[in-house]
Amino acid sequence: MLPARGVGYDRSMVKSPTSRLARLARLGGLTSRVSSSYLGEAVRGVFRGREGEREAMDKLHIDNAERVADVLASMKGAAMKLGQSVAVAAGTLDLPPDVQRILSRLNNDAEPVPFEHVRDTIERELEAPLATLFADLDPKPLGTASLAQAHVGHLHDGTEVVVKVLHDGIDQSVSTDMMALKTLLVGGRILRRPREELDAIFVEIQDRLVEELDYYQEAANIQAFVELFGDDPRVRIPRLYSDHCSERVLTMDRMPGVHLDAFLKHASPEARQRAGVTLAQVYYESAFRHRTLHADPHPGNYLFEPDGRVGMVDFGCVKRFDPFWIGAYARAALAAYHGDRDGMMQGCRDIGALTGDSQAAADAIWHFATVMSGPFQVGEYTIGGHHDSTMDRLTPAIREILRHPEVRAPAEMLYLHRSLAGLYSIARQLVVTGDWGAILAKHTAEAVAYAQS
Repeated sequence: MLPARGVGYDRSMVKSPTSRLARLARLGGLTSRVSSSYLGEAVRGVFRGREGEREAMDKLHIDNAERVADVLASMKGAAMKLGQSVAVAAGTLDLPPDVQRILSRLNNDAEPVPFEHVRDTIERELEAPLATLFADLDPKPLGTASLAQAHVGHLHDGTEVVVKVLHDGIDQSVSTDMMALKTLLVGGRILRRPREELDAIFVEIQDRLVEELDYYQEAANIQAFVELFGDDPRVRIPRLYSDHCSERVLTMDRMPGVHLDAFLKHASPEARQRAGVTLAQVYYESAFRHRTLHADPHPGNYLFEPDGRVGMVDFGCVKRFDPFWIGAYARAALAAYHGDRDGMMQGCRDIGALTGDSQAAADAIWHFATVMSGPFQVGEYTIGGHHDSTMDRLTPAIREILRHPEVRAPAEMLYLHRSLAGLYSIARQLVVTGDWGAILAKHTAEAVAYAQS
């Protein structure tokens, strides 16, 4: 049954700024406050000792990060999504640890959009009354995120579907929000990497976000994964209903399964193991064999079935790799796996991760590679087990390499490593054992061979 118009509609809800000028004014005002605070601290620093100046600057970074997080959270939409992306890329961007912690508070939850607005968008986009399109559509959202809202319903043949609707006006604020956020973080000296490196990373983040706002693109992404994994018993990919899709509306199967927290409460060890190995295999197959990666590894983007089969949802952020770049990256990864320092250094130069001739920079990047390769070099390794200290050792190694301007983070690597880190976090919760080196070696060798063919 479809709800009457007005159900769930509350005009008293507080709205975030939607016009380009209003959003630019809010972010511009924040930029001015942050920049002024650093200027004032520079003046006061003249009268402090070096240690006092360092402590004061650390505190100022934290205070300004709090200001940034509060404003981005209040603005919702593209600004908050961009803030989330910056937080996820924290290591690459060399954010101070306390700033990383504060920005990580920006989650994907948002206030529900009134159903009246959702109904209007669906009817406008699909050019038909809601009752003609669906047998029923629950006015209570299945979930509301920074970019979209989802509702459960049924087609007239009884098929249960999820209808995902893009928030109105959000696509008009991306470039404005990105420009202001970049000015804030770079001009405010919160980010400490070379300007050209940051420019490339911000372009990569914006490109992926623009794609997330185009549901025709997401539909193409879903179809690509159906072709790659549609008959794979390890995973489940939703089916699209093209007559009920547009640039702002997606209608797809409602898939079985539960989110990670619920799965962990009841899953058998065998189901956990199957799910964890599946996530790893699909990651390496996607990146190195198919060069098409589901690049938003948030736990909410996976549904786990009782036997450990994994459903994949939300295909807005998909990264496609140039075969020659991913082949060069694979050569570097294989060299690190085999303990070949010279080969790994050449691979890093080939992908743009290492420039110049600094021995200290080369030593730092080799130490990082050695730590990262650890779980791949010991045969079977239990992620999340008692001896899994990789993340504890990796954090200081990342900080060390970022001290060297000769070490760069190629934009192409951002979502590759983001996905790996996200899936590693999920695997730690599952506590899963595997011969990760065998999986790595198999699929990176495929990427190398394809690039050379």
